[in-house]
Amino acid sequence: MGSRYGLEIRAANATDAGGIAALLAASGEAVDPQRLGARLEALRQDGATVLLAVAWGPPSGLVVMHRHRSLASDLPVARIDALLVDPEERRKGIGRLLVKAAAQAARVTGCGLLCLEVAANRPGLAEFCAATGFAPGGATFERPLRKRS
Repeated sequence: MGSRYGLEIRAANATDAGGIAALLAASGEAVDPQRLGARLEALRQDGATVLLAVAWGPPSGLVVMHRHRSLASDLPVARIDALLVDPEERRKGIGRLLVKAAAQAARVTGCGLLCLEVAANRPGLAEFCAATGFAPGGATFERPLRKRS
């Protein structure tokens, strides 16, 4: 997609599962790379956009975006479900570049709005959202669809 200072933003694929698993582990979420590879393929087949920020090694960051239609808008809405930057690489503009790339991908596919879900337990994320042009848009509630075992 593009590069800046040796950092490339590109589409992820199943072969990136090991690097993405390491990125997730560095942020406190352990995921089996084999299962992650299958998830990446399923996301691709569902039309999601998964972009990686890569320099000279494992991924430095990733963004996952879905598009959907809404009764509230004539144009499709894009939603960032995951935005993650390696803890060692934060405050270097990588998150900003990933949001910019996601916004560009959303515009290219005809979307009129980009939303970003913000976890309550992520300090500084609200400030990042404001700095990258997001405005508060509402709350999200979750409901499991299967019984927990």
